[in-house]
Amino acid sequence: MKEILLLSGKGGTGKTTICAALAALWKEPKVLADADVDASNLPLLLAPRPVSRTPFFAGWEPVKEEEKCTGCGLCREKCRFGAIGEDLRINPLDCEGCGVCAWFCPEKALSMREKEVGEIFVSETPYGPLVHAELYPGEENSGKLVVEVKRRARALAEEKGINFILIDGSPGVGCPVIASLSGVSLCLLVAEPTVSGLHDFRRLAALLKHFRIPGYLIVNKADLAPELTEKLLELASIEGFVRLGSVPYDPEVFEALRAGRPLPEVSRGPARKALLGISNRFHKIIFEEENHEDRRSP
Repeated sequence: MKEILLLSGKGGTGKTTICAALAALWKEPKVLADADVDASNLPLLLAPRPVSRTPFFAGWEPVKEEEKCTGCGLCREKCRFGAIGEDLRINPLDCEGCGVCAWFCPEKALSMREKEVGEIFVSETPYGPLVHAELYPGEENSGKLVVEVKRRARALAEEKGINFILIDGSPGVGCPVIASLSGVSLCLLVAEPTVSGLHDFRRLAALLKHFRIPGYLIVNKADLAPELTEKLLELASIEGFVRLGSVPYDPEVFEALRAGRPLPEVSRGPARKALLGISNRFHKIIFEEENHEDRRSP
C-alpha cells in the first residue's frame, strides 16, 4: 500500500487545492484523508456525504460530585496550574488533567475521566472515501488525532482492497506533520516562490531527509516571482527532490474555491493544464515504480 502525503511550510500555499485536484484527476481507486485536524479544509472541496461520526477521546479531566465535597480546599491547595477557584469550581481552560486534585481529595469527591477533544468522520465523495477529523477549539493532542485518522484510512483501504491513500497534511513541521509522516511512501511538497517559501522548503527538506522519505516538489504561483521559482528548483535538485512541475497563478482557482469543487471540474485554464501535466507525470512515476517492484519480486 502506498501513502502519498502533501505538505507545505505554511498555510495558504495551495496544498489543499492541489490535493483536491489530484483526487479528481487520479481515476484509480483511492482512499482520501485530511491530516490537518486543526483546520480540515479538504472536505470543503470534495462534497462529502457523512457515513460515520465518532467522538475522539484524549487526555483526562476531573469530574466533581458536589454532594461529596466538604469544601476543605485541599484540591485548590495542591493544584499547580491555578485551575481551581476560591469557590472550588474547576476552570477547564486552565486544567492540565494531571489528576492531583482527585488523588488528594479525602472525600473522593473528584475522579478523572477521559476527555472528548474532537470527532472523526468517514465520508463518501465522488472521488473515493474520505477520512477526516475535527479537533475542538482549544484542545490538544492533535498528533494523536492525526494518527487515528491515518489508522482508519489504512483500515478502510484494506477493507475495500485499495492500494493508495492520498493525504492532505498539516502546514509547518510541528507535531501533526511528524505524526502524519509515519508509514508514508513519499511526500509532495507544495511551495511558493517567496523568501519564506525558500526557508519553509529547507525545513521540510531537512525533515524528510531525517526520516528518509522521498520528496517531490510542486511550485505554486510560479510565474509571480520567476527568479525565486528558479531558486526553489535549484534547491530541490541540491536536496535530491524530484521536480514535478510548476503551477501558474490563475484567477480561476478562486472560482473553484468559491464553488467548493476541485479545480479540474470547473476550469480549463493554465493552472488546470499544469496540474494535469503534474498528475500524469506523478501517475507515471508511481505505476512505473510499482511495476518495476513487481518484476523484481520472485
